[in-house]
Amino acid sequence: MARQWAEAIIEIQPLFPLALGRQQLRPDPLDSAVMLQDALQLRSAASGNPSEGCAWTGDLHDAWQVQRRPAFGWLVGELQVAATAYLRVLGFDTDQLELHLQRAWPVVSEPGQAVGRHHHPNAHLSAVYYITGDGSGRCGCLRLFPHRQVNELVPGLAVGHGGPISADHPLNAPWQDVAPQAGLLVLFPAATDHAVLPNEDDERRCSLSFDLFLSARASNSRPPEFLAPHPGAWTPLGPTA
Repeated sequence: MARQWAEAIIEIQPLFPLALGRQQLRPDPLDSAVMLQDALQLRSAASGNPSEGCAWTGDLHDAWQVQRRPAFGWLVGELQVAATAYLRVLGFDTDQLELHLQRAWPVVSEPGQAVGRHHHPNAHLSAVYYITGDGSGRCGCLRLFPHRQVNELVPGLAVGHGGPISADHPLNAPWQDVAPQAGLLVLFPAATDHAVLPNEDDERRCSLSFDLFLSARASNSRPPEFLAPHPGAWTPLGPTA
């Protein structure tokens, strides 16, 4: 009875959620077919990355500027709109910002292949677009990890191993999964650790990854202290003698 009484009077307010942006696009089937064909042509005869069991990622194989290829032009326009909306929801004044698309690359995962845990320290905002996927997650979910278990209380308990804490409790979840769905565009902070689970389907999985960078506008002669000036104001320094 004491436990039921305590739970009845405690109100839990979850704080500081990770902002995962989602938009289900409805591309023309022909556009999707052309993108898939282009991605597979870029992969050519390769079967994966050098690491055993790793999917093929274009950023490691000279295919990291696909935003400049005609097949992906329509998607870049959709990404610009979605990323701007994402920033506004987070409270950014987008009139003071310039959004730069640093790089974009295809990821092709054959059955059994995965992508290990990592993040993108070179960027501010990451995005993934799924060319294929049926929403079941069998072809390999995107797994997002928290920076740390803020509700764990005792370090290590959330790992499990029979400890006195529920490993699948939403306030102590060790990760969140996003199931690939053809046409789905997701955005999240680039500093977020993420991975792609093994493809357990019979078909290959194909997606596109994007790195975006925020700077001040080129017209802003006094950029905010913690916002990079526009790259046009940067001075390249050549190699020293």
